[in-house]
Amino acid sequence: MKRRHFLQAAGIAAAATAVAKPAIAQPMPELRWRLTSSFPKSLDTIYTAAEIFSKAVAEATDNKFQIQVFAAGEIVPAIAAADAVQNGTVEMCHTSSYYYFGKDPTFAFGTAVPFGLNTRMQNAWMYHGGGMELMNDFYKKFNIIGFPAGNTGAQMGGWFRKEIKDVADLRGLKMRIGGFAGTVIAKVGVVPQQIPGGDIYTALERGTIDAAEWVGPYDDAKLGFQKVAPYYYYPGWWEGGPMIHNFVNIEKWNALSPAYRSLVRTASSLANEWMTSKYDASNPPALKKMLAENVVQFRQFPASVMDASLKAALEVYAEVSARNADFKKIWDSLLAFRNDAYLWWRVAEYSYDDYLIRNRTKT
Repeated sequence: MKRRHFLQAAGIAAAATAVAKPAIAQPMPELRWRLTSSFPKSLDTIYTAAEIFSKAVAEATDNKFQIQVFAAGEIVPAIAAADAVQNGTVEMCHTSSYYYFGKDPTFAFGTAVPFGLNTRMQNAWMYHGGGMELMNDFYKKFNIIGFPAGNTGAQMGGWFRKEIKDVADLRGLKMRIGGFAGTVIAKVGVVPQQIPGGDIYTALERGTIDAAEWVGPYDDAKLGFQKVAPYYYYPGWWEGGPMIHNFVNIEKWNALSPAYRSLVRTASSLANEWMTSKYDASNPPALKKMLAENVVQFRQFPASVMDASLKAALEVYAEVSARNADFKKIWDSLLAFRNDAYLWWRVAEYSYDDYLIRNRTKT
């Protein structure tokens, strides 16, 4: 009897031990990746977002997963970053998707398209409107997978050596303008030029170009554009919410553990949040400084220019959609999302902001 009770007790104890025994954590593998940026170190917001991402990955893994960031030109030129990922020269890059619209205009939707989404809408469409799934289904054709990793907010319309009073003033004007927007602005007579950020000042100073757009007051002042072009136009209707991406080589991505994949996604989102908030904090004082120094003439694009540009954009969307199924599918998704979003924006966000803009000196 005692022996039977003893054996029963021993069995229960053994079972309890088996249940309570903790799982042995699998060691995190050591990885060393390289990330090439499309931006120079001097642009301490758009470039540093990649450093923020890299640091977050390293800290979360006790430096087991290290991603070394290289500035534009250190490994490949700025607008060859995605090519380096595609062919396996580097594991990943931090870049603007629309730089590669020459491969396929569908790339433009990953960053911004003329009269597209603002920053909040771009995030909403990507994370919750099917945008990321649509874009990654497209990106896989180029051996990459992408994750949002920054946004500059709505941009300025750029620096001009002469005043723009009507559409006629745009004809023949040579302008540095990034990505797909050049296709649209060409329809109103501008001659678009694709020039990396670090080379814009020299081209503008020497008169190689007549105008240039980059981001906004904070970055533009760092690049010194106010010294060589007096007219500063707004808004940048081609970049209402331009998003930056982390592109990862798809074979390298598939080889990552689930934990490391999750970390890359999470750290990319951190970079996305950090860049947007940094620009939102940095642009107002930079704008105030320009106004106080009175060396810049701020101009809003005339309504005639905006209307002609919108007409040109819609023509381009129709033309490209007719011959490119990927483009049409994503444009239809983005357009429907934008139009629905503005129903809400007009009711809440816009009415709130508009009231306070008009009364900001009273509060």
